[in-house]
Amino acid sequence: MNIFKKLYLAGTAALLGMGAMACTEESPVTNPAVSREPVTIERGTFAKGADVSWITELESLGFRFANRDGQEKELMTLLRDDCGVNAIRLRVWVNPENDSEVQGWCNIDDVVVKARRANNLGQRVMIDFHFSDRWADPGQQYIPAAWADMDLDQVLEAMAGHVTETLKRLKDQGVEPEWVQIGNETRTGMMWPLGDITNGDNFTRMVNAGYDAVKAVCPDAQVIVHVDCGDQIDLYTRLFGKLEAEGGRYDMIGMSLYPVVDTWERNVDACLANIKKVQETYGKPVMLCEVGIDYRETEIASKMMTRLMDEGQQIGLKGIFWWEPEAPPSRGYTKGCFDENGVPTSALDCFTR
Repeated sequence: MNIFKKLYLAGTAALLGMGAMACTEESPVTNPAVSREPVTIERGTFAKGADVSWITELESLGFRFANRDGQEKELMTLLRDDCGVNAIRLRVWVNPENDSEVQGWCNIDDVVVKARRANNLGQRVMIDFHFSDRWADPGQQYIPAAWADMDLDQVLEAMAGHVTETLKRLKDQGVEPEWVQIGNETRTGMMWPLGDITNGDNFTRMVNAGYDAVKAVCPDAQVIVHVDCGDQIDLYTRLFGKLEAEGGRYDMIGMSLYPVVDTWERNVDACLANIKKVQETYGKPVMLCEVGIDYRETEIASKMMTRLMDEGQQIGLKGIFWWEPEAPPSRGYTKGCFDENGVPTSALDCFTR
């Protein structure tokens, strides 16, 4: 989905300016005061999730959200109360201030702010480590600039340190992630060229270093290895067969699925078959970590989500996360499920059942 991310960020860049950075304590909207009130979080049930990593950036631009009655609400509260969302996914980049496109958002400070907001609302949290200063996906898995001259052992130490720092910062705020991704859409590996999937067992060693770092801080967190194109079984047999052969350690398989409107039923059929196949082959549960489809096709989106949720649970699927449902279409990303006025469409209604 990188083309949509590029379009969105190209639009926001002019407004943000080079000095825009992550949230600060002086911003009551984007970074409310720390609450020490006890929060009950129901873990282990089917995850009805949303990746809302853009939220602090959108708020800094003045975007606001409302329910269908026109009542303005903070986004995570709206998703919980009106849309049935019980889990929030957040990406984290290493040094995003080094990248002129992403301009400092989704660094550790920013992620802690958003995770704390979710946790205070009783939402479960997934942390998505990209191990890059910017977007990581099959077409770009660029090693962080600060790690570029390191050898493999040094990179493994650096990535473990990055995971440890992030998770400890979260725990210090009372946030215990239920899931942690080691890499984002990693079918081509991560942190090129060292972690290219064709470069020996380097990728597997990276996964294991991340796994061990997660378990040392959050032993109960489920560690996810994430691959795109959930409807293409060959991508999964190649990568997870490699991990199995090389002793890769992980708890869960993560998928992305962005069906084409004209072929959505075939895409969903293939994804459901793939979920069943990889569970049987590798003995791991599956999470749909990213889902999206054109927001203008509300009826199709509703049918897609209902099928994935109902039929997915029948075969053991652990949850579904809509990727950036709140993204305003005018910013260039059209696979969310809110309209231009910041009001949710009916695509997420299946989560309220």
